Amino acid sequence: MSLKAQITEDMKTAMRAKDSVRLGTIRLLQAAMKQKEVDERIELDDAAIIAIVDKLLKQRKDSITAFESANRQDLADVEKAEMEVLKVYLPVRMTEAEITAAVQAIVADLGATGPGDMGKVMGAVKTQLAGKADMGLVSAAVKAALTK
Repeated sequence: MSLKAQITEDMKTAMRAKDSVRLGTIRLLQAAMKQKEVDERIELDDAAIIAIVDKLLKQRKDSITAFESANRQDLADVEKAEMEVLKVYLPVRMTEAEITAAVQAIVADLGATGPGDMGKVMGAVKTQLAGKADMGLVSAAVKAALTK
């Protein structure tokens, strides 16, 4: 079953269970997916949906940070609940050790030597690890590999 079909089925299940948090989050995800399809006149595949989920998760993380700094724990808790719903649609993420090993292999393949090669390495890393790893951890691993 495609990820898009799974999301639709999960929405139906959330409706039947009257799970308002899950239903609201899934509707938000479907709206983002539909917006991308309409804007770019494409049919989304699983990789594009994972990219959308990643983007929504990053927005939630940023919102949680902002809400917690403003002492609005109630709103931060809502964002955390939405994050838990969204994480279900991501594939299993790579560990830090796996990310570091993959980044070092890519750096060696490209012959990158220093921080000036960061853009070239990140471009290659993004294509290979997109959807498989947290890009924040990937960026830190690339910086560490290029500053040795």
